Amino acid sequence: MKFIFIFIFFIFNANVVSTAEFLTYLESAYKNNPTLNAERENYKAIKENINISRSEFLPSVSISGSQSSSQNSNRTNQSGAALPDTENTSEVKSFSVDQKIFQGFQGYNSIKRSKLESEQAALKLKNTEQQILLNSATAYYDLIYKTKNTQFNLVNVDLFERQVETDSSRLQKGEITLTDLAQSESSLAGANAKFIEAKTELLTAKSNFERIIRLPAPEELIKDNLIKNVSLNFPTRLSIALSFSKKNNPKLLLAKLDYKMSETNLNIEKSKFSPSASVNYTQSESKDFSSSIDKTDQESLKATVTIPIFKGGKNYSSFKKAKFKKKQNSLILQDTINEVKTDTANSWSAYQSSESVLKATQAQVKAAEIANEGITLEYDSGKTRTTLEVIQSRSLLLEAKISNAIAERNFAISKFELLAVIGDLTLASLKKS
Repeated sequence: MKFIFIFIFFIFNANVVSTAEFLTYLESAYKNNPTLNAERENYKAIKENINISRSEFLPSVSISGSQSSSQNSNRTNQSGAALPDTENTSEVKSFSVDQKIFQGFQGYNSIKRSKLESEQAALKLKNTEQQILLNSATAYYDLIYKTKNTQFNLVNVDLFERQVETDSSRLQKGEITLTDLAQSESSLAGANAKFIEAKTELLTAKSNFERIIRLPAPEELIKDNLIKNVSLNFPTRLSIALSFSKKNNPKLLLAKLDYKMSETNLNIEKSKFSPSASVNYTQSESKDFSSSIDKTDQESLKATVTIPIFKGGKNYSSFKKAKFKKKQNSLILQDTINEVKTDTANSWSAYQSSESVLKATQAQVKAAEIANEGITLEYDSGKTRTTLEVIQSRSLLLEAKISNAIAERNFAISKFELLAVIGDLTLASLKKS
């Protein structure tokens, strides 16, 4: 037994990944994850809408030029007499400036909408960053759990192999029955099946780790040092967590922006009912304009005022549509406020309860280890303990260790889920912790 406990201690304390390496994994996902990089490019694209909207206030300048040549042949007069062929070549150059004067505040609201769209893209980027960091932490801690689960089941297989060998020897001596040996062999087969299942789950966890974090999954055992060595910045009370999420939760902030954008869109639709005014200045030069005029320079200044009267009901329907969208976003905002409040309370409760579950499973493991060691020693010494009792004690110990590994995983992930819901899950905040 001492050898087995030393073996277990060795495999679970060797090749430990440090907190710095954990942050390295998060940094890799932060820099290289395709979904996150796609959202960064989307943010850059959306920001250009501001410049596009501003261009509506600036003059439009254009230069154009054309040259044409025509030839007339086989000409005759009214009496049928032939006329000489003619050829006419003309060249026109023009310079034009258009300036919009007034559009019923449509341009102003367009800029306002573009700025809101830019803020919206920034919030979507932040939300994606938080989700990728949360997914990365989940993949990391899931890999820890699946690695431990595989090692637990490997040790369990080793223990049952030894028990089958011992029971075979004891059966030959007449100390146990064939039924006892069959129970040990059945338990060994079950342990092998669980070990194979654990290895498959570990391969899946490694694949998921590499997909999200964009680095090869470590072959060595990794251990959670972050729980003990890094103090994350958590709210101390649920009321504080609710206050933070109300101010910083990306989902809530996006809903507020959607409502503001619907207000701006409504103002844009209103402006389409207003008159618009523009000015155009054109300067042109024409050469060989006609057979009698060799060159002409022309300048023109034109002011245009347009008053919309009727467009088949399009403007009115667009206005009504914008009003309905505003009402829709108002209702969505109210629902999102309640949803974020519930999510925050649930995350806070999950964080608190997962810590209690972790402490309970730690006590469960200690008690199961003591019970298993005592029952095994009594069984090996030939006392009243049966094979079934040994199998049950080892099964309880395995279940306790797996439950403790799951509790460690859930406790660690609950921290990141709470940080995400209050809007504070960023790489910078993790590095400061």
